Amino acid sequence: MKSTGAILLVGGAGFIGRSLAARLVAHGKEVHVLSRSLAGELPAGVVAHQGDQGDPDVVAPLLARCTEVFHLATSTTPVDTVWRPAMEAEVNLLPALRFLECAQRFPANRYLYVSTGGALYGDAELAAEQTPLAPLSYHGAGKLALESFFGVFGQRHPGRLSILRPSNVYGPGQGLRSGFGAVRTLLERAMDGDRVTIYGDGGAVRDYLYIDDLVSACLCALSGPVGIYNIGAGRGTSLNTLVALVERVSGRHLKIEHQPPRSSDVKRIVLDVDRARKLLGWRAEVDLETGVLRAWNSLQ
Repeated sequence: MKSTGAILLVGGAGFIGRSLAARLVAHGKEVHVLSRSLAGELPAGVVAHQGDQGDPDVVAPLLARCTEVFHLATSTTPVDTVWRPAMEAEVNLLPALRFLECAQRFPANRYLYVSTGGALYGDAELAAEQTPLAPLSYHGAGKLALESFFGVFGQRHPGRLSILRPSNVYGPGQGLRSGFGAVRTLLERAMDGDRVTIYGDGGAVRDYLYIDDLVSACLCALSGPVGIYNIGAGRGTSLNTLVALVERVSGRHLKIEHQPPRSSDVKRIVLDVDRARKLLGWRAEVDLETGVLRAWNSLQ
């Protein structure tokens, strides 16, 4: 089938995928979403396909139609696989590698793999793309492995692959998942009054990125030069500071319960985003307080 210039979001039914799909449709693009689960509504105008990214009978027709492909699919969080490394291989690596096998038949397409910047570098004050990768979790190790496989694909097909490493993404539309998404979890506890469990003393620092800024980065990468790009705010915020911010925005007191720190948790990670600024012309626009307020208002 001749390509129509459509865009495919593999694993596009999640938080990031839905936001990206909505923006692409608003720009007049033909958008297809492939996901194993299509629970909930996708943005109006999106063409939904339920299936496995590892099934060539499902994937090949979509790659023949769509000339630009975002790979967003992931089925785990760092907490899910703390003691289950094989789970990363079973639910993330193998399906994605089967997708790559199929993608080799369509080397003219433009591919963008959305990885992670929060779990790849380990503890880092200001991690640039060339900073040595040292994941502390099996989830991060899985992302590193997939980056390597996608990287080989990119070497075989020069000019066709970019890798994005977003920091901790948050914002309206983010689902609530146990042990994942600090902003979303804190806002939920502000609403229901339940206790918040914090592992360690609350001094852990993260780089929080508003969802609209990540979507803008994805669009810039789609038309910009290929490469590996950190996508973050470029500023670190401690968990204690985030707690205070959520209390201020919501006007409610959070009940905090401290537990011993976990070995798989990064103590500090902030991304150096100069490369994205220089080569993609992108920078984060939404400050943390504005983003948290928007997320809080969306839950009311």
